[in-house]
Amino acid sequence: MKQLKLLTVTDINEVANPEHDTSISTDSSALLIFTDFHVYHPFDLSHIAGAREALNLMQAAHVRMKFVVDDAGMFLGVVSTDDLNEQEINKRQAFGQAASDMTVVDFMRPKSKLKAIEYSDLCEATIAEVMELLKSQGLQHCLVVDHALNQIRGVISSSDIARKLRLPVDISEASDFKRIFQASKQPRIKL
Repeated sequence: MKQLKLLTVTDINEVANPEHDTSISTDSSALLIFTDFHVYHPFDLSHIAGAREALNLMQAAHVRMKFVVDDAGMFLGVVSTDDLNEQEINKRQAFGQAASDMTVVDFMRPKSKLKAIEYSDLCEATIAEVMELLKSQGLQHCLVVDHALNQIRGVISSSDIARKLRLPVDISEASDFKRIFQASKQPRIKL
């Protein structure tokens, strides 16, 4: 086994950048803003996870949405930090439900209530077309399904779009597609 050693960086003056221009625009392929679960592992929670623990975990990981799965790993729905906020937890406690009995299932949006974009349609779409479709919905996330494989193929996140397009949107606030769309119409300042 080769032994590694640490070097000083005193004489290093530049930060590497990609050799080709990877800047994207709203006219670029929508696949550039897509988190593909064939490449990246999805964030998921067990259906028996406690609501407050799940909220704390999501906040610590800076993740706004997770998939809820059953014991066999089958998709049940999604839960977001908006769904699991302290006000909602406290409201349920006021109606007599013990906080220790609350699970993510109590707060999740079941798959029967979710909408998604078909993966094959996404492959042919531009970022602008995705943003146009979703801005009126006021969403932070949009699922992408592949009916041919019967899978949730991935997700599109408004904060990912803002970051990849380098849009001036405060990501500490919940970004929705309407705010991202508005920011994309503003003149850009080169940094």
